[in-house]
Amino acid sequence: MINATGNRMTREIARQSKLAEQIEKLQIQVSTGKRLQRMSDDVVASKRIATIGKTQAAMDTWATNINTGKALAAQADGVLESTSDLLTRARELTLNAASDTASPADRATIAAELSAIADQIDGLAATRGANGEPLFATGNARAMRFDSDTVFAPVPSAADALAVSGTSLSTFVRDAAAAVAAGDKTAMGGSMTALDTAINHTADQNAAIGLAAGRLERIGDSLAARGVTLADERSSVEDTDLSVAIAQLNAADLTLGAAQAAFAKINRQSLFDLLS
Repeated sequence: MINATGNRMTREIARQSKLAEQIEKLQIQVSTGKRLQRMSDDVVASKRIATIGKTQAAMDTWATNINTGKALAAQADGVLESTSDLLTRARELTLNAASDTASPADRATIAAELSAIADQIDGLAATRGANGEPLFATGNARAMRFDSDTVFAPVPSAADALAVSGTSLSTFVRDAAAAVAAGDKTAMGGSMTALDTAINHTADQNAAIGLAAGRLERIGDSLAARGVTLADERSSVEDTDLSVAIAQLNAADLTLGAAQAAFAKINRQSLFDLLS
């Protein structure tokens, strides 16, 4: 009889300990908002959370690259617009210098302005991005990853953006300055044609950058939508359902309280009471 009673008490103590552990676990779930505290709580769910976490980390990197790419594209667009304006001004000046009414003094002034424009274009070509690197790469254009299978350069290289067939845009302007200074109308005519080519080339490069910026915008929107979906999935797997957890916590707390009260009452009985 005594052994049976002792066994019942041992089982009851074990049951109450289990209830206490359950209450502690539920309290942690409620306070942290996380249903899973360790992988052993749910191995399958924990593995899925780890997979989602890796994807979210990669997506954060891609989102950063998208923002960087958009900023670089916007900066490059501004540089090329300024360059186009300078090239247009250089053509106008060359056209004026080719006029029969232009005097040697006028041409000397125009040649000096053309040389200054060439220097400005060189300065724009040397523009650096927010990362401190040249905006237009001197070698191959810098490609960036914007998604698991999407890699491209948001800004063309210097050779593509700021040169035509290997000749820099500033060289076209300097050639015009030399033709104007020499009063060579034939050379001036050739320079105007070359400047037209340079202006058209700059417009084409600007359009390409605009297309890249638009593509980045679409990729960013798609990435954001996928991020919301992943976050919702992770929340459904990982986060605590507070209404359920609180109800379970209250029920477990009441059960433990009742069990402890009954256990205390039993422990107050004498050995004679237990044997009777």
